[in-house]
Amino acid sequence: MSPLLTSPSRCFPVLFALAVCLAARLPLASAADPQPYKIDWVSSGRKPVDDLLKPTSQLQQLRTTAPVSPFGLIARARGDVPRLETVLKSFGYYDGSIAITINGMALDSPDLADTLTALPKGEDAHVEIKPTLGPLFHIGRIDFEGSFPADMERQLDLSSGDPAVASNVLAAGATLQTLLTNAGYAFARVDKPIAHEEPAQHILNVSFRVVSGPRVQIGQIHLEGLKHVHASLVERRLLIHTGERYDASSVEKAREDLLNLGVFSQVSVRLGKAPDAEGRVPVTFVFSEAKRHTVGVSAAYSSDLGGSGGVNWSDRDLLGGAQQLSFVANAINLGGTASTGVGYDMTLAYTVPDFFHRDQSLRLSVEGLRQELQAYAEEGQIFSAIVSRKLSSVWNLSGGLSIEHEVIGQPGATCPPPAGAEPEEVSGIVVCPFSEIHTYELLLLPLAGSYDSTNLASPLDDPTHGYRFTLNFTPTFSYGQGGTPFLVTQATATTYFDMHKLFSGDPAGRTVIAVRGMGGLAWGAIWDNLPPDQRFYAGGSGTIRGYRYQSVGPQFLFANGTPTGIPEGGTTLSIGNLELRQRIGTNFGFVTFVDGGGVSQEPVPFSGAYRVGVGAGVRYYTSIGPIRFDVAFPTRRTSTDDKFEIYIGLGQAF
Repeated sequence: MSPLLTSPSRCFPVLFALAVCLAARLPLASAADPQPYKIDWVSSGRKPVDDLLKPTSQLQQLRTTAPVSPFGLIARARGDVPRLETVLKSFGYYDGSIAITINGMALDSPDLADTLTALPKGEDAHVEIKPTLGPLFHIGRIDFEGSFPADMERQLDLSSGDPAVASNVLAAGATLQTLLTNAGYAFARVDKPIAHEEPAQHILNVSFRVVSGPRVQIGQIHLEGLKHVHASLVERRLLIHTGERYDASSVEKAREDLLNLGVFSQVSVRLGKAPDAEGRVPVTFVFSEAKRHTVGVSAAYSSDLGGSGGVNWSDRDLLGGAQQLSFVANAINLGGTASTGVGYDMTLAYTVPDFFHRDQSLRLSVEGLRQELQAYAEEGQIFSAIVSRKLSSVWNLSGGLSIEHEVIGQPGATCPPPAGAEPEEVSGIVVCPFSEIHTYELLLLPLAGSYDSTNLASPLDDPTHGYRFTLNFTPTFSYGQGGTPFLVTQATATTYFDMHKLFSGDPAGRTVIAVRGMGGLAWGAIWDNLPPDQRFYAGGSGTIRGYRYQSVGPQFLFANGTPTGIPEGGTTLSIGNLELRQRIGTNFGFVTFVDGGGVSQEPVPFSGAYRVGVGAGVRYYTSIGPIRFDVAFPTRRTSTDDKFEIYIGLGQAF
């Protein structure tokens, strides 16, 4: 036996010498772990390719969220190579390559690990990622295995000679699948395409395997999951019927239509696994009913109208036919420079869907309202019956009648100051006694049409494109004190322009310009024959921000002819709004805006004195809409105007 193994006194010097030798050749154990690193991307020369490479790279995506050791960094870089080469192939660069170096060394360098472990703690490793595209491959032959209608091949938007972009090839297969199912081939299947490279010619030959199956009709339609909702409602609403040719797009349209009733949280469709004895495919709609009762709260604030807050309750399926009963109660004018007292607004409404016609609803409502404003104080009750008709996905019409009983107090034609004393002022506005109290009994016949191409599920959602247009005609007959018939017309047009259409590098919906124009005209009565709440006013969050509510336009006068600051209202309205909306990150954004317009007592549009307000605000985007905070300033401030106005609410300003 070797003496070295039997004598500890001889073994220790040898082991010590061996350890010294190893220490001279190996890095110290105190190397950085985790190893920080930075990345330099070399452009491929094509921006779309570069834009997809970065989010695909785990080196990029995990750099700050998942620290790694020096050896883990090498492994992560090696894993990125095939991942990023797949991106190149998806754009048609099948001979492309990805070169990744760390501190100038290739990933297969035998000294790379030693170099990284020798870095001082806290020093970044330098990662460089360099893509090389190589030649662009093009589509060669396009072969199909299986039979299907010949005209479908011409609709695939894929031809020999096209760049061999993977997404286009996959889209062609998906398009063929859709064409077949929409043509009645409910059991059609198009497998993923198979590609064959011809590297020398830079060609990619593509083949599709198609199993069209039988062409079928819609068989028995079954409904599952209904509890409180009546089956008769669903059957009446169904857009597909037994015996019709099967069409996948029609089935999907029917599913979405049922979901839009508002009484279901989910609607899904299940097809039979095979045709029935008559060669038809059974279709089953599976429903999950939404909660019938909802309760919510709301709140808003503006410096001119003060705070508001309320509660709302609804039963979305009162009688099993999607009839909705709702109640809303709000306290309004809680403070504010344009209000003189606390008010309320309460509404009880009952809505009947499919009222004598599909997509036509009847809404019956009773409203109680009290508001105390600088221009007038009002207490009223309103009964309305309105029929609304959805003409298409973008067009809607409504019409009906409203009966209003209201008592309104307003200043007289002049507002003399108290004898021997200066008039009292509140927030710069002269307080005049309501020297005239009128009771109005009104019959209104509102008719409205609207167009909306923004494709939003809720008016609180953030619009980024499209147009909105509304036109309202309201003939009104006053059968109370001193009443005369009159017609109030108002039109509003709004458009949203997404700036990514001009700048391709700007993501869709991030930078939006919103423009709105609004005009109104009251016919048949001079301004002082109109009930004060039927006149036009401007100023506030809905018209011209920066000026207090209703303050823009003619004002009541003292006996000596000087303005009191109390708005009179008018018979014409002209408003324009321009707003730039910019999102930042996921949840935040900011806006800048200019509002302008005016009110006149002349029956000629654009005839009044104009005011302009400017401002800016921030947005916090939530799942139910953006929370808005705006600050606006008047550009022509008088002694009765506030220095600025603040607006807080839910949803964009328009």
